Parts: sequence; structure tokens; C-alpha cells
Amino acid sequence: MIDRRALFGTAAGAAAMTAFFRERAAFAKSPTDVELRGSIGRMERLGTLDLESQQDFTLGFRVWQARDMRRTSAMLLDQALVEQGIDPKASMTYAEMLKIAEANPQINLASRTWLSNQQVTWKTLQDYFHANADMYLAEMEAADKVGPGALELHPDMNVPEYTRHEIHIQPGGYVGDPFAGHIFHYGTNSFYISVLGHNEQDQIHKKVAAGMTTPADGKVKRILDMGCGCGQMTAALKERFPDAEVWGIDIGGPMVRYSHMRANDIGIGANFRQALAEETGFPDGYFDIVTSYIMHHEVPAEKTIEIINEAHRVTRPGGVYVPLDFATTGKLEAPPARLHAMWWDHRWNNEVWSVSYRSINFTDEIAKRGFKAIDGLKPLAPQFGERNFVRV
Repeated sequence: MIDRRALFGTAAGAAAMTAFFRERAAFAKSPTDVELRGSIGRMERLGTLDLESQQDFTLGFRVWQARDMRRTSAMLLDQALVEQGIDPKASMTYAEMLKIAEANPQINLASRTWLSNQQVTWKTLQDYFHANADMYLAEMEAADKVGPGALELHPDMNVPEYTRHEIHIQPGGYVGDPFAGHIFHYGTNSFYISVLGHNEQDQIHKKVAAGMTTPADGKVKRILDMGCGCGQMTAALKERFPDAEVWGIDIGGPMVRYSHMRANDIGIGANFRQALAEETGFPDGYFDIVTSYIMHHEVPAEKTIEIINEAHRVTRPGGVYVPLDFATTGKLEAPPARLHAMWWDHRWNNEVWSVSYRSINFTDEIAKRGFKAIDGLKPLAPQFGERNFVRV
């Protein structure tokens, strides 16, 4: 990466910067391919230094907030519990915890600061892409028509109401803004860094894909990624299984448009379809592997059941189903700190369906529907628990 601070302000620096951008322009796939400031690996840089700096700031604030403010909030919750004669490590109900947490403004200060930072993160990205809408729409329109992967859009399909909420308070959510994929991809980079680590080169998705369970017979011809978002997991699976037919589906048309454009731009021939996870449109028994990456807590519990049924329908006998999402017990009862984290995510991060999702035992529901657990496998990600199933 060029040290822009060392280059600015000198004639040699200006010449070097000009040469850098000229070299990046040579990689453009078409006259409409937009890489105004080049890329770092597979991550295209944001279009202006101003915007990049704003995102650097919100990232730094998020890391500090997660490290210090949230920890202080947790200490204040413990203190409030002790003052009421409650053991902070003892289990309680969701409603009991909520009554204590909501009554204390100091506990919620961390949530308020997080929310403000999240709003700035999204707004600066959305403002930029909308201010340059013609350029970025032209780029997507040109990409719609080319490969190596295929794109299926269904702009007239019925988009259910439950999918229209603004997940993570992202303006427009996944279905209501033409640049949902752009905004989501850049905005979630800071999510990862503050929780799991760097993901600008899809490191986390690649790691998960590398550990993906495969059928016992070794046959992997077709793979389905349900709720693919901006396509990072779909692309990672195609990279691990280059000879397989890999599909990513999402109800968000803007999400799959961006996914298709990005995968093609980095030379990965994955396919994308605008579709519901509970109604994929694929034939019975079509896939050897069906997976999803932190999708189920974004849908109502009854839809999770429908999606499991659909996964069973499109997975071949002997094929595997590997959905990744948070561990659940089906009981909204736990130590207060865990319940508070659940409530915080639901209340402030606009995870509308997360409490509904946690009200069922996700693993048990899969086992009830024609799948058999594969024992002895380590979880792909510790916080998601172990969910590896074979279709019987």
C-alpha cells in the first residue's frame, strides 16, 4: 500500500500517484468499471480519501467503544444487580434482565454511543454512493450482462414484509437501497475488525469455506449458499471448489447484483440469484452442500423452520447441510450479561428477529427434519456452535 502521507506535497510524489492511478486504470474490465483509487488485494478502495478517512475514524471509535464502553456498561449492570441482591452469574429471565437494564441510563450510554457511530458509518457511505449514483449504477448495469458467473434478478417478485427491516440499522436494509451491497460490504469491514479480525480480503469467509464439511462420498458438484449477502462466502466456496457449480441466493436484489459484479471483477465464476431461502426455485436433491452464514437470526423463527425444510428438499441424499449461526437453547433464560448482549443486539442493532430465533433450539429443529448430525467435528466458528448434518 502506498504511504500517501509520504507522497503528498512533492513533485515526485504527485508523479508517483499519477502513475499509480494510471496503472490501476489499466486493470479496468470495461469503460464502466469503477476503481477510482485502485484496490488493495481484492478490496477496492473507497472513491475518495475523505470517505476512507471517515470510515477509518468510525472503525477506530467502534474498536474503542467495544473495548472500553461496553465493558464499563457490563460492570454497571453487575453493580445494579448486586445492589438489588441478585447474583450476576445466576440465570434469570429475559424480562427480568430487561427491567433492570432499561431503568439505568448509565448502562445504556454505551449503546447510545455505539448507535451514533453506526449511524455515521452508514450515512457517510450511503451519501457517497448516492452522490455518484450514475457512475456506480452504470458499473452494475454493465456487470449484469457479463460473466464468468450468472446473475438472475427478479425485480417483480414479492418481497415479504419480514425482509424489509433495516438490518444493523443499515438505511434501506438489504432490499430498499440500490447500493445495499456496496454499503453493506464496506460497512461490515469494521464489524469484523472489532469482533473477529480483519476481513478485507475475505479472510474469515475463506477460513470457514476451507473447513466446510463435505459429503462422505467426496462428490461436490453443486453448492448453495443461502442468504449470501454481498457474496463473500459464495466466492470463498467457489475458490475452494473451483469445478463445482456454486450459487448464492438472497432476497436483496441490490445484494446479489453487487455480489455478481464483485465476484466477476476478481475472476470468480460464482452464480447469484434473487430468491428467498425458503423458496429457492432449485430442483429436489440438486445440491451436494447447502450452507448459510449467520442468516437465520435475521428471519422469524417460523421462517427458519421453512428454510430448514427447503434445505432438506434441495440437498441430495448423502449431501450435507451446514448452517452457521449463533448457538441457541430455545430458552430465553441465562446469566444477565448474556441476556443483556442479546437485548442490546435486538434493541440497538435492529436485529428484529434475533429474540425470535433464540426462542427455538436451532440444532434440534434441524435434527427433526430429515437430517442426521455428523458427530466428532469441530465447529467452524466457536460462537456458532457445531452444526454439521447429513441428509438421510
